[in-house]
Amino acid sequence: MTDLERLTALSPVDGRYRARLAPIAAHLSELALFRNRLHVEVEWLIHLSERPEITELPPIDASTQAWLRGLVTGFGAAEAVEIAAIEAGINHDVKAVEYWLKARLAGTPLEPYREFVHFACTSEDVNNLAYALMLRAGVGEWLAAADRLIDAVAALAVEHRALPMLARTHGQPATPTSLGKELAVFARRWRRQAAALRERQYLGKLNGAVGTLGAHRVAYPDAPWLEISRRFVEGLGLAWNPLTTQIEPHDFLAEVFHNLVRFNSILADFDADMWAYIGLGYLRLRVVRGEVGSSTMPHKVNPIDFENSEANAGMSSAVLGHLATRLPVSRMQRDLTDSSALRNIGVGLGHSYLAILSCLRGVDRVAPDEAAIARDLEGQWETLGEAVQTVMRKAGVPEPYERVKDLTRGERVTAETLADFVRGLGLAPADQRRLLELSPAAYTGYAAELVDLIDL
Repeated sequence: MTDLERLTALSPVDGRYRARLAPIAAHLSELALFRNRLHVEVEWLIHLSERPEITELPPIDASTQAWLRGLVTGFGAAEAVEIAAIEAGINHDVKAVEYWLKARLAGTPLEPYREFVHFACTSEDVNNLAYALMLRAGVGEWLAAADRLIDAVAALAVEHRALPMLARTHGQPATPTSLGKELAVFARRWRRQAAALRERQYLGKLNGAVGTLGAHRVAYPDAPWLEISRRFVEGLGLAWNPLTTQIEPHDFLAEVFHNLVRFNSILADFDADMWAYIGLGYLRLRVVRGEVGSSTMPHKVNPIDFENSEANAGMSSAVLGHLATRLPVSRMQRDLTDSSALRNIGVGLGHSYLAILSCLRGVDRVAPDEAAIARDLEGQWETLGEAVQTVMRKAGVPEPYERVKDLTRGERVTAETLADFVRGLGLAPADQRRLLELSPAAYTGYAAELVDLIDL
């Protein structure tokens, strides 16, 4: 892409961020759609030739099969431009692929059998399979990036598992925790979504104009078309959907997109927390020589990676959320609203991929300021009120919550005032000793041990 093309692109995913999105574009661009349609057409032709019931189409030998598949593996920009030129003349993108393949068969042993290209197919027989293959590959690329982020955050969690940190609920000081445990929460949440994505089925269908295989049965009434269809779809590595209208209903697409939206939501939550920890001084950003943080304040090092990540996660969820609710709805046996919508899969997945890359860059640049974390936790003796009133309940002391509330709510509690309060409760010696030995930095419960449960 030239500088001018980058600067004049309408969408940032095809302009400003194009280079970073090359791995996603490789699977979800218009070129990739042409290539995957060709892949389906070639495999369908080979599949039909292997059926003894299709007597007019002889078996395609191994060398010719290899040549056909080479058209797919060698498919690039020049071939895509040729198909686009055909489409411009006939105004049909799938038919353009069919005509391009038929033209390639001229002068080959397959020339007499060119009409078996796209045999008994509706465009959606090709399209639904192509999109399923594209999305599966694109999500695979996305998962590789997501795994890098999850692993990086999990490693930070393990490294700082025992670093005490003041927790905040409603923005106010709360029971202490550890930095590692708070990071581990996000790693585990992401791992669940990534695992669910890996288990998703990618469905496909090949059953004609309205899903009845009507033309197939009329042409070859003795052929087991349900079995032929199933074997073909499964041969592409997809799960066969036998009951559809003209289109595969897109429910599995919605399932994948909703999964991605949930991951995005967790990502935006993480970005917001990291932003807040940086603002509190708990985390410091590594300075990159030559970078500018503010156009007017030279001292600033801004958390822009987390802000960019949050923005792109939101854009992704907006696109994918719309696709997830819109695509499964189609009037009667077919309408074309899905055709334009499906072309935005790459946009939605691309923004999520960008969000992950930005967040990962941010994670790589942060480190805890242990002194700042300790200073903020120091003196927060009122946060031990939870522990004190819980032990009072155990001991049967009347109104434990209310008495601790009177001591701590809106008040600055010192080590001495809390110790005096505890000594006046008449607790069992072991309970009193345990409370008197407690400090805000030591009141983290099982925080360090919980980090081990990221993958449980």
